[in-house]
Amino acid sequence: MKPAEPTDVRLNEPLLPTGRGELSGRTLRALRSRPGPESALPVDAAVHEADAYGEDLHLALYLCYELHYCGFQGVDPAWEWQPALLGLRADLERRFLDALRRDTEDRPHSADEAFDEILVEPVNGTGLTHYLRDEGELWQLREYAAQRSLYHLKEADPHLWVVPRLRGRAKAGMVAVEFDEYGGGRADRMHSRLFADLMTDLGLDTTYGRYVDAATAETLASVNLMSMFGLHRALRGALVGHFAAVEVTSSPASRRLAQAMRRTGAGDTAVHFYAEHVEADAVHEQVVRREVVGGLLEDEPWLEPDVAFGVAATELLDTLVGERTLAAWRDGRTSLRTPL
Repeated sequence: MKPAEPTDVRLNEPLLPTGRGELSGRTLRALRSRPGPESALPVDAAVHEADAYGEDLHLALYLCYELHYCGFQGVDPAWEWQPALLGLRADLERRFLDALRRDTEDRPHSADEAFDEILVEPVNGTGLTHYLRDEGELWQLREYAAQRSLYHLKEADPHLWVVPRLRGRAKAGMVAVEFDEYGGGRADRMHSRLFADLMTDLGLDTTYGRYVDAATAETLASVNLMSMFGLHRALRGALVGHFAAVEVTSSPASRRLAQAMRRTGAGDTAVHFYAEHVEADAVHEQVVRREVVGGLLEDEPWLEPDVAFGVAATELLDTLVGERTLAAWRDGRTSLRTPL
């Protein structure tokens, strides 16, 4: 079969999504107006009463973060640094971060112990990618890709924020891995482009932000996690832990997803995206563990508990995504808020 032509990731400013409650609804109304101190943003009480992992809070936080990426159609770019919105974002982040710290308080506090917990996979795995490899149907792979598009169409971007906060071995190792994520200088090999090719094989829309309204709270939270870690210098250790957790677990998960794509006849480019990650991320894992994590902790050993926290928070949210998705599929329902 002739390889498909590379698919452009359509990076025009996306449309604003639909609100999911008071926090996201009021944030959306404010973003449609001109930025100013009089903008009617949500109040502190609404943030404190919101579910820390709920869809209303995480859509509001996603809206705040996306202003640092592609923005939204019809939204004044000045909102990116509007003081009142930054204050709201800080409140949302505090609520989210407090919950993550509380729910991972039993985590290991050394980096080696944190990685030991995720390096060994059970013989009879029951996770999301195991299900897709063994039982998944094409419609489920399409749903999986639609949700993952919230990250993969900007793959590596949230992690790049940490580069100016690192030095020496950690910085050099991080840039080396990110260079691969961006295709080694070739636009057609950027991982975001490869994921757009996968989406085309699956009959999905490659427009950036297209599936935000369909994404669950858990998916929004997992995407917000990397933006939160990346945008805060104080959380640079957690970002490195998050990035390392992604790279450590990516190769075996990608192998299962490539097998799922082949078994369901998803298409050559759909298979290629995950097959590419099997080899690339096996190499990245070693660079991240030895150079990025090792270099960071050599320079700033006091950040080790933060690295471990980043690993634990990543695993916590990945587990929540998998549990919600599998519960829906095993009940014969769509895993999305709105079906494709």
